[in-house]
Amino acid sequence: MVLGGGAALTVVGTAIGLKKIDYEAVPRVAILSAGFFVASLIHVPIGPSSVHLLLNGLMGLLLGWPAFPAILIGLFLQALLFQFGGLTVLGVNTFNVAAPAVFSFYMFRGLLRQEGSLAIVGSFACGFTTVLWTALLTAMSLRFTGQGFMAVAQLVVLAHIPVMIIEGIITVFVFLFILKVRPEMMGKIYA
Repeated sequence: MVLGGGAALTVVGTAIGLKKIDYEAVPRVAILSAGFFVASLIHVPIGPSSVHLLLNGLMGLLLGWPAFPAILIGLFLQALLFQFGGLTVLGVNTFNVAAPAVFSFYMFRGLLRQEGSLAIVGSFACGFTTVLWTALLTAMSLRFTGQGFMAVAQLVVLAHIPVMIIEGIITVFVFLFILKVRPEMMGKIYA
């Protein structure tokens, strides 16, 4: 049930994301997908789980719905080339990572439109909460898979607390850098 539901939701999200990609955004989607692929290759084992950077908050901030196909491609290549995640869980993993990115895009873009410290708070919140929601969705997926995964589900959320903070900081720095050198990349936020 979890695998089927995750796959169905990923198909819908990817279809919407593909419809919303305009021609000029294709290089941005490709670069962010590659960045996601590379950043999430570095796994730090913590007990029965492992943590890694996701950059899904940054992807949500810069892409919106096109984060779905970008994340799907990154996870597919990881599963195919390095056996991370796996093809059977590709749908649910994509949804667990991409849905918080899209949600953050809509939730925090009002703050990101502000000037000064409000924009900084919004960008930090975008990076932090996407990892939080990803960890919670992953924990719920594990919980609904079976009672035996309950301890691992709790550990997944706790293990990602440092990653939440790091992702928030990275998102702030990248957001501020892009505002300084290429503010037109933030067009979706101001639309």
